[in-house]
Amino acid sequence: MNEEVMNTEMNAAEAAAQEAGAAKAEPAAEPEETMADFASELEASYKEFDERHNDYQEQEGPDAQKWANLLQMMQEKTVTKVKIKEVVKSGVVAYIDDIQGFIPASHISTKYVEKLEDWVGKYLEVVPITVEPERKKLVLSGRVVMKEKEAAEKAAKMAAVKAGAVLEGTVDSIKDYGAFVDLECGVTGLLHVSQISSQRIKHPGVVLKEGQKVTVKVIGVGDGRISLSMKALEQDEEPKEEVFNYKESGAATTGLASLLKNIKL
Repeated sequence: MNEEVMNTEMNAAEAAAQEAGAAKAEPAAEPEETMADFASELEASYKEFDERHNDYQEQEGPDAQKWANLLQMMQEKTVTKVKIKEVVKSGVVAYIDDIQGFIPASHISTKYVEKLEDWVGKYLEVVPITVEPERKKLVLSGRVVMKEKEAAEKAAKMAAVKAGAVLEGTVDSIKDYGAFVDLECGVTGLLHVSQISSQRIKHPGVVLKEGQKVTVKVIGVGDGRISLSMKALEQDEEPKEEVFNYKESGAATTGLASLLKNIKL
């Protein structure tokens, strides 16, 4: 009996030791997160963002938003009207939202500007073409706006020209392959050398000269080009009916005396 009791006690001790070892091996359970913990993390994150945002604004200065607006205007090609304030070397100065901008002389107009002083005090539609906040550099262009307007106007005029129309024009320039004609509708067309006359000619200058007024027929419109012809007008001409003036003096007769009446021998 004593031996059985001793064995039972030993088995119990071993079981207890195993349970203790298992308890040490298992990690302790982590506390569950609550909504309060989540809210505190969000609050800490917001606070960090606000601090960084404030530091950014302090570093960028009070005009940071203005420069951001200018960058957006450049990307979207926003047109704005400015007043030219003064002349500087190679251009003029204007302001957008109190930010100084430079307009190079070559970007004031599509035409050559001889006297920059003539533009001071005038208003000009411009778009930003260079915006560099870190260098406080703003470059504006009026030429870009003008070119886009001219292109739109030309497209509208081109759309109004139809094949088959007969128009008046003036020879603007003469090339080996033909002549460019400024049409009365405000666009230019090409009169190819083969379309100048029904007769074969070696050079357009044989028939045409610059400044000459011509009547042409539109034979083609497409891809931003207008093809003209003078030869087509020659082909379109029909023989005109001849009209003779006469005065009826009496009844018609075939008598010999009547036929010889007005003949002097």
